[in-house]
Amino acid sequence: MTKLLVIETSPRGDHSISRNMTRRFVADWQASHVDGEVVERDLLNTDLPFVTAAWLDAYFTPVDRHSSDMKDQLRLSDQLVAELLAADHLVIATPVYNYNIPAVLKAWVDHIVRKGLTLGFDGRGLLINKKATVLMASGGVYTEGSPIRDRDIASQYLRLILGVIGIVDVTFIAGGGAKTVDLGEETMAGFVAKLAPALEQAATN
Repeated sequence: MTKLLVIETSPRGDHSISRNMTRRFVADWQASHVDGEVVERDLLNTDLPFVTAAWLDAYFTPVDRHSSDMKDQLRLSDQLVAELLAADHLVIATPVYNYNIPAVLKAWVDHIVRKGLTLGFDGRGLLINKKATVLMASGGVYTEGSPIRDRDIASQYLRLILGVIGIVDVTFIAGGGAKTVDLGEETMAGFVAKLAPALEQAATN
């Protein structure tokens, strides 16, 4: 059974452009993978902590020497890693804040980049033969030819970190200019419809 893991990061609910992009993508994916399973991880409902000194102590201590407190420190991280390991296709849906990813998504990254689990002790990524799609909503437009293309830090970072853990088959779908929806110049449905061909292609390939 093919498994799709969806990581949601926007706090805006139905008003979120990235979440509406996700809905369209998942509908296309389910139509193409009738026996597939969708696992949703909403980081806004996960109560995901930032890395702490106690977490790092547990991380750098060999598993056979873990205390009960150390196991507790890594419990959520272990769950997030297990979800990722079980998935065939990862979808990250995210807004762009000040040219980069939201803090909650960076926290997720810090929890799933784990030596011995997603990253080999030789520095090579362990998540081979998986693919990822990044659905990105931004007020600015950072695609080829944009005068602010050099500010496209979010996609550069996500491509880098996914490559670090071994996922090199990555498709980015850029919902640039999303502020037109917030300003009432365009409807949500109309905005997402423009991205429909790219969403369908990524979902069905």
